[in-house]
Amino acid sequence: MDCLFCKIVDGAIPARKLYEDDQVVAFHDIGPQAPVHFLVIPKKHIATLHDIGEEDKALLGHIVHTAQRLAREQGCEEGFRVVMNCNEHGGQSVYHIHMHVLGQRQMHWPPG
Repeated sequence: MDCLFCKIVDGAIPARKLYEDDQVVAFHDIGPQAPVHFLVIPKKHIATLHDIGEEDKALLGHIVHTAQRLAREQGCEEGFRVVMNCNEHGGQSVYHIHMHVLGQRQMHWPPG
């Protein structure tokens, strides 16, 4: 499989990891849009949010919980934003689901 994030999971491509367990990897974004900007990805390859199955419910909860815990550890007690893009019109550029976590600056709405 030629998936950038699968290669990060496998260790073939290096990343500045914040956290890793048996289900997820979290690492700093290479083009940060906020003082804190990291991604949380599942180790399981799921291309888009449309591809999530019933069997993935617990995994998605683990992604959210990991994002919340790491945001707090990164100093985002006053708030943070999470973003998951789906397909081209949703802004998805890597087809492996991932959650962006952005913090330590004021976020605006709409995001753009």
